Amino acid sequence: MHAAYAGLRRRRRWLVPVLVGLLLAQMAAAMITTAVEQTPTIDEPVYVATATDYLHEHRLRYNPEHPPLGKLLIAAGVAVADPHYDPSYPGTQGDVGRHLLYESGNDPWRLVLWARLPVITLTLLFGLVVWRFAREVAGTEAGGLVALALYAFSPDVIAHGSLATLDVPAAGFVLTSAWLVWRARRRPVLYVPLAGAALGAAVATKMSALPAVPVVMGLALVSVWARPDVRRRRRVLTGLAGAVVVALVAVAVVWAAYLAVDPRLRFTPAEPVPAVHALRGLHGLRGRLTELLPLPPAYRAGMRVQFALEDQPWQGFLFGRLYTGSLWYYLPAALLVKTPLGLLALGVTGCVAAVAVRRLRPAAPYLVLPPAVLLAAAMTGSRDFGTRYALFVPMFLAVAGPCVLTLRRRWAGPLTGALVLLVAVSSLRAFPYYLPYSSEAFGGPAHTHRLLHDANVDWGQDLGRLADRLRERYRGERVWLVYKGSGVPSYYGIHASDPRAVPPDRVHGLLVVSDSAVAKARGELAELIETSRPVDQVGHSITLYRR
Repeated sequence: MHAAYAGLRRRRRWLVPVLVGLLLAQMAAAMITTAVEQTPTIDEPVYVATATDYLHEHRLRYNPEHPPLGKLLIAAGVAVADPHYDPSYPGTQGDVGRHLLYESGNDPWRLVLWARLPVITLTLLFGLVVWRFAREVAGTEAGGLVALALYAFSPDVIAHGSLATLDVPAAGFVLTSAWLVWRARRRPVLYVPLAGAALGAAVATKMSALPAVPVVMGLALVSVWARPDVRRRRRVLTGLAGAVVVALVAVAVVWAAYLAVDPRLRFTPAEPVPAVHALRGLHGLRGRLTELLPLPPAYRAGMRVQFALEDQPWQGFLFGRLYTGSLWYYLPAALLVKTPLGLLALGVTGCVAAVAVRRLRPAAPYLVLPPAVLLAAAMTGSRDFGTRYALFVPMFLAVAGPCVLTLRRRWAGPLTGALVLLVAVSSLRAFPYYLPYSSEAFGGPAHTHRLLHDANVDWGQDLGRLADRLRERYRGERVWLVYKGSGVPSYYGIHASDPRAVPPDRVHGLLVVSDSAVAKARGELAELIETSRPVDQVGHSITLYRR
């Protein structure tokens, strides 16, 4: 009897790593397939070119609005690709990215794939953080596996984790900092500095992570304060010391990221950087306050660029309505559309359980506060471009979801399993078109373009697929193209004219329009679309019309 029980325990010990490996393997397969099939999205050429400039010139010249750490990660893949690069090429960061990919003798497919692979690897490592964090909070191996499954099948995480962009790295580092500061409740000397390092990595990847700094500092204070082996009189001082350590280590990581690019910290921006006095209203006040931050000058300059971008009159598109400006509820609405129903149900219920169940209550601030504060900050932004600004939400929902298992109800286990299965099926049905994903409640990926635009649907990722479709089905036909993206259509063999450059009565043949352009169409383009017949679609992001 004892031998049989010991054998069962050994099998269970092996079963969990096998299941973890299988979940991450399917996620890796989905991301690599997506990365291989998609052409560069709008932001990727800029990041790849900046990473290449870091490698060749070791200077802080392009893309100051984003700190260098994420691009240093991308540079690891670029170094393997070893592209030809002309550091003297003039122009904006977008021009330099286009020149690197399409005009320098490089293979953009190969270069972009290598640039994407480090982000894919990091996304998989964040999956291990999700698994360990949830296992420790829920207290069971099943809890960790449920969280990892929710994360590994999350379409938004797969979509952006397969790109050479900064959104998943920044969100994942915030999640990691929350997990490490949670662990600091037992071993603060080890985990408080590590939490600060992860927080610094987030802030050194995207400036939108800055609101997490006071949150993680506060959680560090709570973690040290909660230790029973510290005398009550010393708890305040040790808690404050923990918060200070988090901040100091985070600042040190930011400085280290800039020093890794150029030890002399030379900042020679290729494009004008707004002066503090040029910023208006609230952004002017923020600009003056940023000058007080103990961060590199290039970081503070990048913040001013971000403030200037926030002053622009951007257009948004939500539920079929085109508008100028921003809507405070845009991100929650977009997340509602693009989050699988099972993940949404489990994540929200898990957050409620974390607050309501006494055993889980100590974990509630670590699960709820970071995403809540970051989401509230993101909702004040002026760029309603996509859920990529809130990828931390599905990550934290995945960790919170297994808290449902702690509810002492017969239905908790079967319901959790059913909802995880629902997420998996929904995600697999979207393969390999994860970027335009929307849940079944909103019609699925084929209907997302009617509700949302930009990086939610159409980020320029399907130019290569369009070229294949035109060769297969429409060879020799006259093509008129309105493409939203940073790719060069002629490189992929697409020879098309702009229908907006000629009178409408001269536009005959195939009218091909990116769905974001359809959403924002006005005037002659809207008239052309209305008088044409849709005949095909590519990747749920480009529509073909017959005229």
